[in-house]
Amino acid sequence: MSQTRPFHLAVELEGAGRHPAAWRLPDADAEGLLTAAHWVRLVRAVERAGATFVVLADSVAPPDGVPGTVQARLDATGLAALLGPLTHQVGLVPVVPVSYAEPFHVSKAITTLDHVSDGRAGWQVDVAAPAGTGGGDVQAAQFHGRTARSSAAQWDEAADVVEVVSRLWDSWEDDAIVLDAATDRYVDRTRIHGADFTGATFSVAGASITPRSPQGQPIVVVRGDVPEALSLAAARADVIRVAARDVAGATARVAQVRAAVAAAGREAQAVHVLLDVEVLLAVDDPAAARRLAELDTLAGRPWSPRGLAVVAGAPRAAEALADLVDLTGADGLVLAPLAQVGDVALLTEQLAPLLRARGRLAAHPTDAADTPRTLRDAFGLARPSSRYATAR
Repeated sequence: MSQTRPFHLAVELEGAGRHPAAWRLPDADAEGLLTAAHWVRLVRAVERAGATFVVLADSVAPPDGVPGTVQARLDATGLAALLGPLTHQVGLVPVVPVSYAEPFHVSKAITTLDHVSDGRAGWQVDVAAPAGTGGGDVQAAQFHGRTARSSAAQWDEAADVVEVVSRLWDSWEDDAIVLDAATDRYVDRTRIHGADFTGATFSVAGASITPRSPQGQPIVVVRGDVPEALSLAAARADVIRVAARDVAGATARVAQVRAAVAAAGREAQAVHVLLDVEVLLAVDDPAAARRLAELDTLAGRPWSPRGLAVVAGAPRAAEALADLVDLTGADGLVLAPLAQVGDVALLTEQLAPLLRARGRLAAHPTDAADTPRTLRDAFGLARPSSRYATAR
């Protein structure tokens, strides 16, 4: 393993894991997938590993009816809010599909998450399936009066949603709450502002009902490997995720994203590019191969990775993951475990300590609960002032 720059490590959690048969493993806790206790244990383990943040997957897709796969999920933003006061260091990033959501409600939910987590909130912007696909039409039909639209149209609207959410986050200045008992004033109304936005598909005039949060502007995550989303990612994201089938493709995508960020007039250090990697871990390589074979047997078909994947014992996985960062130029990785409970345990107990011992994990403070760190702090990003305060 080369001794080069440290990188950010994040983990995406979805169902029981990326492998369709993951829920059938003895240690998967399949009965607990819809319980608070299951997710608290899992995310606390990710936190102990020193991950910068955890992504909680979500979508507006209804159950697809495919037998043998996990069909149920919890709301990611609600789950993140539950985890906020029960964790101390790890960032909490729910995936938020915005195609059929009200920007006001999105803003309020993420601001609330930032408050209850003491500044560790982010959100990954997503859209629904496009028109002309069975999935897109079915998803739109779940919402009264809505029709499916193209991917480009949805991402154009998503850009407006991000703008409105950002304005609503700023709508309360930091000192808007005065708590002046002598004058019976809870807030200073001159420090609360309307968003005043008019776009192609909606307009918003009022202010948020939730005061400005610890980060001011929680972290925004956008995929950079979706062509229609790239301009939004380059212009507004703090973290951009990419995926690819091989190292050459990943290197090209990282370079494409960095070029788009520069073309948008932003400084390179203001944006962090993270590469998706599916992982299946074990104590050694033969054990990892046996785990995959067991999963494939349970599923009745071989697993097909969505992109780059590492199936290995912890020592070789550490080498492979560090090499991916070095070869592609990414700022870090988002690991997607194939079998979450077992993989997260091995990440915490073996893989992360190996990476940390070699100086490869981005610096993180002690695990002590009295050592606060916002997600912006973790990425070295300053807390922005409210646009309305600076304009006054």
